[in-house]
Amino acid sequence: MDDWLTEAGDGGLILNLHVQPGAKRTCFAGFHGGAVKIRLSAPPVDGKANAALCAFLAEVCGAPKSDVQLLSGESSRAKRVRIAPAPDRLSRLRAALAEFG
Repeated sequence: MDDWLTEAGDGGLILNLHVQPGAKRTCFAGFHGGAVKIRLSAPPVDGKANAALCAFLAEVCGAPKSDVQLLSGESSRAKRVRIAPAPDRLSRLRAALAEFG
């Protein structure tokens, strides 16, 4: 697997992310070290950016928002997120990342 992605024992995905809140639009923006960089249009206030991040990843992976969980980095740009297992989520994520690169 890539540095930014770990597959959990149950098939879930753990992502290492570098998040830039307050951007013009929400999108993937490349790689930053061993993490995927994501720009979020939500401000870093009252958890709005974290909620927007989870909603964005859920949409990209075709998952309900409840299947995306912030593991660490609540008040940091460096975050770890877990996406619950499902058959096509990894391929959907990789396809969305391929669009920007």
